Amino acid sequence: MVLMIAGTSPAPAGQLGGTAGAFSRMGFGARGMGMGNAMIAVRHGDVFSYYNPALTPWTSAKTGAASFGILSLDRSLNFLGYTMPLPPQAGLSVGIINAGVSDIDGRDSDGEPTGSLRTSENQVFLGFSLKFKPGFSLGLNSKLYYYQLYEDLTTTSVGFDLGAFVPITDRLSAAVTVRDIGSKYRWDTSDLYGQDGRTTEDRFPTLTTAGAAYVLGDSLATIAAEVEFSSAGTTVARFGAEFRIIPELEVRGGVDRIDLAEKGNGIRPALGFTLRKDLSTWTPAVTYAFVMEPFAPQPMHMITLSATF
Repeated sequence: MVLMIAGTSPAPAGQLGGTAGAFSRMGFGARGMGMGNAMIAVRHGDVFSYYNPALTPWTSAKTGAASFGILSLDRSLNFLGYTMPLPPQAGLSVGIINAGVSDIDGRDSDGEPTGSLRTSENQVFLGFSLKFKPGFSLGLNSKLYYYQLYEDLTTTSVGFDLGAFVPITDRLSAAVTVRDIGSKYRWDTSDLYGQDGRTTEDRFPTLTTAGAAYVLGDSLATIAAEVEFSSAGTTVARFGAEFRIIPELEVRGGVDRIDLAEKGNGIRPALGFTLRKDLSTWTPAVTYAFVMEPFAPQPMHMITLSATF
């Protein structure tokens, strides 16, 4: 039962990696992860309410995307999302995040093999936003979590994100988000351990993020930066840049988890690109991100297939 102990133990103070819901803080898709996840103030391109629910009214087209990750240590990370504008002043976004670990060596209390185990952690979110006449927007994400840790040991949770977005000029924009309000896992191991079971709660850290984005030239480049504060005591910065080489090709790079509190969270640099082809009524695209993980033996590869129409 080492898996359960590890899955429910608290993280050291000032670190987020071992706190509940870590999978949901990895990012969403290859574009965002390739820009260091500095996306809360970026309103153009593929927009999903994962980063900021207030962004969806600014989209001009419907967008669907599916992503899968290639990760070390038998981990999986997959995304599915869809965003659409609701004229004249609203937007809607829905998405799914799936993560897990497979091929876990199960053992009984005597150390004898019991078979291979796996975990499955999931988030479904629904975001809605309204644009107001002074030129800003406010949005809300409703999120449902489902975590299967071991056989019949499961838990569910509901949480919320709030977001605000302000276009200061045609080129400069700013945004603020508060994520995972009220999210927590509640575990009851009485069915598994009988009278030795217990009930515990793992609260998600609440994340408060402020950021800005600036567009250079005729949308030839976008530069974005953010600072994030958590209820676990962490303070991290992230930044990213995206460049349009030709209409069919964009390249990007960024750095996530720049630890301003010196808690040893480890930076996460990334590079990526997008190839797209305009087919008149719709535009398919392939996006790739190469992400260095500070505490993993190999980097992460994220691939997204998307279409706007």
